[in-house]
Amino acid sequence: MRALRPLMPLLSALALLLNACTLLQPAPGSSLDSGNVAVVSLFNTARQDRRVGNLSAADATLERALRIEPRNAGLWQALARVRLAQGRYRQAETLAQRANALSGTDKALMSQDWRIIGKAREQSGDSAGAQLAYRKASELMR
Repeated sequence: MRALRPLMPLLSALALLLNACTLLQPAPGSSLDSGNVAVVSLFNTARQDRRVGNLSAADATLERALRIEPRNAGLWQALARVRLAQGRYRQAETLAQRANALSGTDKALMSQDWRIIGKAREQSGDSAGAQLAYRKASELMR
């Protein structure tokens, strides 16, 4: 143990650095594709805010991230999820459609977008539109 004592400050600093790098990665299962550390950090902050029910903070944080990366489909989808949770169904649908347009060939992301659209339509009373959206989501995953 004595031999390790001089290395303890270095090992502590290394542990903190590794922990910080982990925190800047998108959470598992997220749809974010970004190499921008600021965007990833904002995304993770918004996810945490949403998780604890602070939807207005999550909304503002995602809008800030979108000012940095306006063509990031994962950010648009995350904002659509927040708007859905806020009960702003028409906006949630529009944002999910925008995410879909930016998704490229990512079928999993597109399927999630269609599920958000389906839920927004369902909550708005458009059951036929919701069923159509859910069908599109399922078709993408075949």
